[in-house]
Amino acid sequence: MLRRLYVTNKMRREVTQPIAPDRKLKFSQFMTPGNIASFMASLFPPSVLPKCCLLDAGAGFGALSCAFLDRWINGGFQFNSVAITAYEIDREIGHYLKQHLYAYDNVSTDIRLEDYIESATNKNIKLQKYTHVILNPPYKKISSNSSQRAALRRVGIEVVNLYSAFVALAVTETALNGQIVAIIPRSFCNGPYYRPFRKFILDRTVIRHIHLFESRDKIFEDDKVLQENIVIRLERCEQKKQEKVLISNSLDGNLTDMVTRECPVEQIIFPDDIEQFIRIPSVKGESITELPEAARYSLTDIGIRVSTGPVVDFRLKEQLCAMPETGTVPLIYPSHLGNISEIRWPNHRARKPNAIILNNDTRKWLYPNGFYCAVRRFSPKEEKRRIIASVINPEIFAGYPMLGFENHLNIFHADKCGLPRELAYGLAIFLNTTAIDRHFREFNGHTQVNVTDLKAINYPSRKILMQIGAWAIEKGTLTQEQIDTKVGFKFHE
Repeated sequence: MLRRLYVTNKMRREVTQPIAPDRKLKFSQFMTPGNIASFMASLFPPSVLPKCCLLDAGAGFGALSCAFLDRWINGGFQFNSVAITAYEIDREIGHYLKQHLYAYDNVSTDIRLEDYIESATNKNIKLQKYTHVILNPPYKKISSNSSQRAALRRVGIEVVNLYSAFVALAVTETALNGQIVAIIPRSFCNGPYYRPFRKFILDRTVIRHIHLFESRDKIFEDDKVLQENIVIRLERCEQKKQEKVLISNSLDGNLTDMVTRECPVEQIIFPDDIEQFIRIPSVKGESITELPEAARYSLTDIGIRVSTGPVVDFRLKEQLCAMPETGTVPLIYPSHLGNISEIRWPNHRARKPNAIILNNDTRKWLYPNGFYCAVRRFSPKEEKRRIIASVINPEIFAGYPMLGFENHLNIFHADKCGLPRELAYGLAIFLNTTAIDRHFREFNGHTQVNVTDLKAINYPSRKILMQIGAWAIEKGTLTQEQIDTKVGFKFHE
């Protein structure tokens, strides 16, 4: 007779508290809370397979496997038997893993205290087929010249960190129609670094369910993890048509406020998006379709470029000055920018320098004085708006031929020169709309707004942006309601 074992949060804390912080960091050990483990196990669809082959790579002390087995014991699956393969690289944790999994009767358990990547890439992974996979993989980056990166490339996997490597390998080891449930950072949903991983996943699986946690700091709060995480269920397939995706949302891991809705896949992955960004619409029904109808142009279409601020302060430390003086030009940080047209320069209270020396060594990092639109790069999801855009007004810097933009800003420019005044204002107004904020939250899982993200947005035409800018200049101070109402109008080309 099977014996039930539930790995509680109390047990988790008792196990993880003695682990030294540097050891947690070394192995990227963020153990799954019991309530999250149970939720993840609940996402697998009912199955009448006679035998389940379960993979738990990066098993920790077994919370996920135990939650899966508990569901089986309680009648959630109709398997006659379960065989578990559990990997854990940390032998100290492996002691607890054995203790927990061996407590179940009539379960075939293969515990491997070794590196999952090394093991999986050294065997013929096409022959190993799991019917179910449950994962909380490590989150660490992989060095470009590491043995792990080389091993992954040998099996056709190009990734930048451990969590994407674990998921990609697990997908490869999963049988046709097999199910994969993983809790992973949302960061893979957009950005150029994850493009190969997104393609790898979308070529081999369909997305069945995505669960988003509103709070970044409550899921792994014992470990003080601030990464934005999602739970995702994938189904292994060969050319299966993706149709609808179940989207759910909760504030945190308690899941007491969870709401769910079904979305067409076209709202998750735009058919014409070569980047294959994975967007997560709000369960409240607010979607990308709320963007103004006129927003259908790329930055290239309207003759604008966007670049990261070129001044990296620690590399030019000797060229920076606390306050402007003879022979210097303004150096602009996010702290110098307020509302759309508010600039606080020089900022006497700021700890950052206000100026940079103008010479042959710095000139290549500077832009001519002019109108620009600047967007702050750092933008956690807790902010009222994710994209905060400001206008750089050359009148404030009158008498200075050049401007320095620090690396924590993104700058909209025309071939490294200023924009027409109305265009700079029009861009800032458009980017500060509620519609853009909602749109951006759907596909951005980082705490940053990167150039790639800004390029992925569709904009109104140059003419319409100029109209918006002229209106904003005439009005002066604007409320959020005025901005949203104006930009929501149907402009004429």
